[in-house]
Amino acid sequence: MWAVLRLALRPCARSFVPGLRAYHGDSVATLGTQPDSGSGIYQENYEQMKVLVNQLRERVQKIKLGGNEKARQLHKSRGKLLARERVDSLIDPGSPFLELSQFAGYQLYGNEEVPAGGIITGIGRVSGVECIIVANDATIKGGSYYPVTVKKHLRAQEIAMQNRLPCIYLVDSGGANLARQAEIFPDRDHFGRIFYNQAIMSSQNIAQVKAATGEEVSAEDLGGADLHCRKSGVSDYYALDDHHALHLTRMIVRNLNYQKKLDVTVEPSEDPLFPADELYGIVGTNLKRHFDIREVIARIVDGSRFNEFKAFYGDTLVTGFARIFGYPIGIVGNNGVLFSESAKKGAHFIQLCCQRNIPLLFLQNITGFMVGREYEAEGIAKDGAKMVAAVACAKVPKITIIIGGSYGAGNYGMCGRAYSPRFLYLWPNARISVMGGEQAANVLATVAKDQRAREGKQFSSADEAALKEPIIKRFEEEGDPYYSSARLWDDGIIDPADTRLVLGLSLSAALNAPIQKTDFGILRM
Repeated sequence: MWAVLRLALRPCARSFVPGLRAYHGDSVATLGTQPDSGSGIYQENYEQMKVLVNQLRERVQKIKLGGNEKARQLHKSRGKLLARERVDSLIDPGSPFLELSQFAGYQLYGNEEVPAGGIITGIGRVSGVECIIVANDATIKGGSYYPVTVKKHLRAQEIAMQNRLPCIYLVDSGGANLARQAEIFPDRDHFGRIFYNQAIMSSQNIAQVKAATGEEVSAEDLGGADLHCRKSGVSDYYALDDHHALHLTRMIVRNLNYQKKLDVTVEPSEDPLFPADELYGIVGTNLKRHFDIREVIARIVDGSRFNEFKAFYGDTLVTGFARIFGYPIGIVGNNGVLFSESAKKGAHFIQLCCQRNIPLLFLQNITGFMVGREYEAEGIAKDGAKMVAAVACAKVPKITIIIGGSYGAGNYGMCGRAYSPRFLYLWPNARISVMGGEQAANVLATVAKDQRAREGKQFSSADEAALKEPIIKRFEEEGDPYYSSARLWDDGIIDPADTRLVLGLSLSAALNAPIQKTDFGILRM
């Protein structure tokens, strides 16, 4: 089948594209404009976002401590490294560690703190190989598994299977948290699923490396290193201490004979033309304030170069091709509510990317699809279904970042969690819910008012306010990014200024797996 590209020429068309900077010969046009950093709106946006970023950093630093001071000192007194020290010693010197789900369990168990869900997970390079690393933190309740610990461990394994990444388990655990055994033990997404996944990954030639670094091997009569290395044969290597165990693990990975085979072309990486922290002032925290998504794209892609697709059609959705750290990427970004034209354009673009084996990046800031009698008559339902189906069926790596609001069906159309992106991250200003709190309150107030009218009763402004207030409060709490991250509805909250780096690491990890052919089935006409 031939792919047909249609190009319409128009004199001086360049001047009509927002944010377009330059075009030279065969090079792709660059995006972005220098913001007016002295304007009141920019400064207000910057300061408000900076407050959220500082809050994020403070919370992350506290989480990184792990258990309390007493637990940490007891752990170290036994000659053992802390969990994060183990990870740092394991990965290649100077290489980054993409930590996942840092806020798992955050404020989830009332006054009982479980920092990072009691387990550290992420992607790091070991002997040159990108691996999923899972490390129990024994300073948090002895490394025992809470329900959220299990969920986080399973998510790490899911990422390993999707992206064909070897798994390294740094085990120092007291096993299941007995007080919560009913929430951990019996179901398919509970404790036993961890071992099930290990068997499945082994059958798929995804290597599993287990380094037992703690109490599991401390009592020889219960099955320690000497017994399992000399008699049972369960263990393959004998480690004298944490440092030796990590050295052996690096050696094992080196001997995997693993070679990463890319299905995409890679070009030299180039920094964007604009500073990343300008994203604070461009986007801000006021989700009702519009910004051009192209200004965000200009600060995360190589050389701020962006080959926009269908720039003049369905312009509330921006689509186009770029590169991030040299890797090709197809970008789908919101510039407003999704109309029929936007949805059809999105479906078309996603199909092109799948045909070309180009990974997809979704930049979400979406209130949803346009509603109303006129738009229903014009086919918004079937056109929206085209885009949703394309997103669901796309087999190329999909990465989603929620940089603003994510509401209703817009969350689905822009590859929310239910549509299985390889990775999904939030900015600290993000909000996720079926609709905004005020909108939900208005809907329920209208229902209540109509019901009172049918009963011949009054519905005063005081009644309306009393109804709305708790609804708005609840939606605000449940739409908060930390509420989402605590429940692993995402893979982490990130500083907007780190977006490019996080995307680069995620893309690199995703491209360890061969890209599958996509079958879109039948799209409604």
